[in-house]
Amino acid sequence: MFGFFREKIDNFKQTVSNTAKSLVGNVLNTIDDSEEEYSEFALDDIEDTLISADLGVTYASELVDNLRSKRNAKPSELKNYLKEEFIKTLAEAGATELNYKDGELNIYFITGVNGAGKTTLIAKLAYKFKQEGKKVLVAAGDTFRAAAEEQLNIWSVRAGADIVRRDKADPASVVYEAIQKAKNENYDVILVDTAGRLQNKFNLMEELKKIKTVIDKQAPEALRESILVLDANTGQNGLQQAKVFGECVNLTCAALTKLDGSAKGAIILAIAKEMKLPVKLVGVGEKMEDVKPFNADDFIDALFS
Repeated sequence: MFGFFREKIDNFKQTVSNTAKSLVGNVLNTIDDSEEEYSEFALDDIEDTLISADLGVTYASELVDNLRSKRNAKPSELKNYLKEEFIKTLAEAGATELNYKDGELNIYFITGVNGAGKTTLIAKLAYKFKQEGKKVLVAAGDTFRAAAEEQLNIWSVRAGADIVRRDKADPASVVYEAIQKAKNENYDVILVDTAGRLQNKFNLMEELKKIKTVIDKQAPEALRESILVLDANTGQNGLQQAKVFGECVNLTCAALTKLDGSAKGAIILAIAKEMKLPVKLVGVGEKMEDVKPFNADDFIDALFS
């Protein structure tokens, strides 16, 4: 496995400090850990605080109901209880390592709403793969926004990747062309950009399905990941986005952008719990190097340290 997948996030504790405060710090502040048992008032406070930290109503309620049902549950044990539950949730969502097969074509199908950070994530991924000596091709599948294609072209050049773009063309035809080029010229990686126009859900779904069909027909063994890009600052809206895109595409993982400084990083846990969707990539800054592999153990340690 090459170097990118082994990278660590420098000072992960600082990166998720706002999330740690809203999700763990504020919850622990709602209780008196010298008490022998939880009062109903304290349990309600814990639930409200978890919900306000963007953990989600369903998940927050489940955590608190479990506390209600536990005999001899003590407020002093709340921190360990939450840590164990969060570890279990992330583990049940699946492995967090990005799939890649050396010596083969690897296709990454990247979706998400406009503004979530798809273009910059694609550029940063392209840069990472190029730094590892891989031959990278970007397929500009958001063909109806000229500005999107132009921006992607600029970023691709900066990353040192090649690009297939056809203004106003059918997105599926662009992806078809990219796959043929990749096969003929021995590319290692294709990064497929897609539209994210949620205002017309039906058209979006049909477009994404057509692209997926092209991949399934032309390179059925090459699709490594279907990645949903989420802005960490959207909180629970991110969960709704995951549900919409999950109807269109068989999502395999999420990438969380703008995690640094966000207080809403609990969305990582919410989508892991409700969608069984692991986060595999996180954006932690503006530089080309600032996309990192997500490590669940490091995330939990940073939240509770």
